[in-house]
Amino acid sequence: MDNLKIIYMGTPSFAVEPLKRLLDSGYNVVGVVTATDKPAGRGREMKASEIKQFALKKSLPVLQPEKLRDEQFVNILKSFNADIFIVVAFRMLPEIVWNMPPLGTVNLHVSLLPDYRGAAPVNHAVINGETETGVTTFRISHEIDTGEILLQKKIEITDNETAGELLDRLMVTGSELLLETVQGLKTNSIKSKPQIERENLKLAPKLSREFCRIKWTDSVENIRNLIRGLSPYPCAWSEFNNGTETFQFKIYRASCEKKNISNLSGKIVSDGKSFLKIACRDGYLNIEELQLQGKKNMPVKSFLAGFRGVEKLKIII
Repeated sequence: MDNLKIIYMGTPSFAVEPLKRLLDSGYNVVGVVTATDKPAGRGREMKASEIKQFALKKSLPVLQPEKLRDEQFVNILKSFNADIFIVVAFRMLPEIVWNMPPLGTVNLHVSLLPDYRGAAPVNHAVINGETETGVTTFRISHEIDTGEILLQKKIEITDNETAGELLDRLMVTGSELLLETVQGLKTNSIKSKPQIERENLKLAPKLSREFCRIKWTDSVENIRNLIRGLSPYPCAWSEFNNGTETFQFKIYRASCEKKNISNLSGKIVSDGKSFLKIACRDGYLNIEELQLQGKKNMPVKSFLAGFRGVEKLKIII
């Protein structure tokens, strides 16, 4: 298969770099499948996905099906006679789609499968305080993220790294692994292996709003990891009250101050100028960057300079 024909499926910005790498390496991407345009911004104008914008710049055919089982879409997909489908950050595919190409459908997943199957693997790895993660290419099968593994590569998670920063590095590593995978399938030099099922697999379910709410009775390290794992999106959040009004706020960055403290969890301590810290079960969380509802995110010193009555604030537990 010297002129391997590829259909690429993806939506967010994370999926752009792997597609770019494939094209830069001379692979024949014959079409791109992505999400339908969505209203965005205050004006609610229709916006194309990052993958669609990139594909159009490269003059690639773009398909945007509302339903992946739609007969017209399936027939158009068949007409490309692609050898392989590649999926990076897209929807769950029906069997009529993933079972179509002769070389199968390959998914790039940002974890070391079988751990962290699910929608938010990077977030949960950081939240759980992992020191390493990685990327996996695997063949899509019936159950989500359970197909046979093709290749994997590990990377270290640094102590202060946020989920967003880690995802940027995984994007580069994943792009390299995907290229290696496609080349290996093209030359028939990769043998897939089944995922080893075991008890207590770590999972990565979708992030609910309540999951992202900070529980101040938890350990300071767990809270810091929650903040790292949810930054820059969707962000860990909490609420405080100044006696008359309740404010919701998000925390983007924070550090730990582990010590025995007499203050109850949720107690705010601040000099009103340079620091703002909140008591947890076993120490203080020093807030470094936060965002008040309706405002931009800012360093804590900027927040304190513009907010009056910090001494009256109380956390709503």
